[in-house]
Amino acid sequence: MALNNPGLKRTESIADTMPEALKKARYHMKRCFAKYTEKGRRTLKLHQLMDETAEAIDDVTERNQVLEGLLGYILCSTQEAVVIPPHVAFAVRPNPGSWEFVKVNSDDLTVDPITTTDYLKFKEMVYDENWAKDENALEVDFGAYDFSSPHLTLASSIGNGLNFVSKFLTAKLSGRRESAQPLVDYLLSLELQEEKLMINENLNTAEKLQMALIIAEVYLSALPKDTPYQTFELRFKEWGFEKGWGDTAERVVYILDQVKALEEEMLLRIKHQGLNVKPQIIVVTRLIPEARGTKCNQEMEPVNGTKYCNILQVPFRTEKGILRRWISRFDIYPYLETFTKDATAKILDILDGKPDLIIGNYTDGNLVASLMASKLGVTQATIAHALEKTKYEDSDVKWRELDPKYHFSCQFIADTIAMNQTDFVVASTYQEIAGSKDRPGQYERHAAFTLPGLCRVVRGINVFDPKFNIAAPGADQSVYFPYTEKQRRLTKFHPQIDELLNNKEDNDEHIKCQLQLTRISSRQEETNHLLNGKA
Repeated sequence: MALNNPGLKRTESIADTMPEALKKARYHMKRCFAKYTEKGRRTLKLHQLMDETAEAIDDVTERNQVLEGLLGYILCSTQEAVVIPPHVAFAVRPNPGSWEFVKVNSDDLTVDPITTTDYLKFKEMVYDENWAKDENALEVDFGAYDFSSPHLTLASSIGNGLNFVSKFLTAKLSGRRESAQPLVDYLLSLELQEEKLMINENLNTAEKLQMALIIAEVYLSALPKDTPYQTFELRFKEWGFEKGWGDTAERVVYILDQVKALEEEMLLRIKHQGLNVKPQIIVVTRLIPEARGTKCNQEMEPVNGTKYCNILQVPFRTEKGILRRWISRFDIYPYLETFTKDATAKILDILDGKPDLIIGNYTDGNLVASLMASKLGVTQATIAHALEKTKYEDSDVKWRELDPKYHFSCQFIADTIAMNQTDFVVASTYQEIAGSKDRPGQYERHAAFTLPGLCRVVRGINVFDPKFNIAAPGADQSVYFPYTEKQRRLTKFHPQIDELLNNKEDNDEHIKCQLQLTRISSRQEETNHLLNGKA
């Protein structure tokens, strides 16, 4: 299937090359498009498109000849096709993050390029024709607020935002010295507990800072690397330098889901920067009053193995009072705004001021982080390794039938808002952001989508935004270690494990495991129903 396809030149578009490709295989393409349109209005995924192509061109040799050329490349790059006879619209993804949309007339095989908006409207005709034709339908364009930011251009660069921004700023600051003054002003504004950081007023211009950095570098190069900071602290202060200069060459350590490791890393860096402060890390989650047998009903709980980390649990509440029981993650959205207000007030009280960084996780956590960071005016980061839109096929266009149970309309818009609001996004892999050559990533699937009858998102999440950064996840070395280090294995648990696995009589632990397996099985069955369109 398109084994020897030539692909496209960088200057060529699908709309430019497709007419000639269709012309060369006109007989077979007429049969194919007749096949595509014979069942009326519908959407076709790639596998359906290829299956129907195989039915229309039943001779294997002839089919291979068609698919080995440019036409095969275009068809194999198609993620979805929308059929409204006599037209078929194609959503073609020649490279990760890059999409083109064309509409083909099956009668004469003419090809017209169409915009993202036109494609979404065409798709809506299958699900809600009246809304698709409504001139007052709500259309959302997050890209309209993104015009001043520089963006990556190559698919291979996606996820390297920090490197891109560093090069961009270096180029911008390497010209006239006046262009570096905003950076100097920013450094002068930094302080911690009313103590100046980085530089003081002695270095209030770019020229002074540049000269001082040269002098400091020469001075430090002559000292042993283990020289205590106190040895030259006064001299540096006279030159205009304060505490807080860290080793920016260190790799970014991805430990956001390991609070203990995060604390250790922060303590180490604070020490290296010569600061006499202790970090405070607060993990915010929901308090559940009726949580028997757990600590989910305690407002504050220390994180085991840490000195400066605590879990703050805040209940959901309404005008009727506190919500006392657990509810599904799909049903929590009506409570998040009030939860954010309550959590913000408690955080300000605990920290006796604003936090320096707010990190959100998953859809609800990212929405809360967005609201909180916006209110407090602090830096926001987001993590979302498993966005729901990727898990359920066509969950956007089928949102009406799924919304009573899953509230996908809330989730998809919340994810899109959070990713555009945040200052940076931490992803584990390239695939998480932009997928692979053949399959879009979970963030990329929010680039443009429609919820027919509710809103049309013509520009959602842009994976070429430099806010996306890939940081490989770390591992707790007390849990993950080489198999050869047998002495580190938790052998004291072997008898209990053996009892759990091999005892023929059921006990409390067996019952708990069976209940858990039942829940997992039910969840899997529910997912299968959704994937098969039976929900």
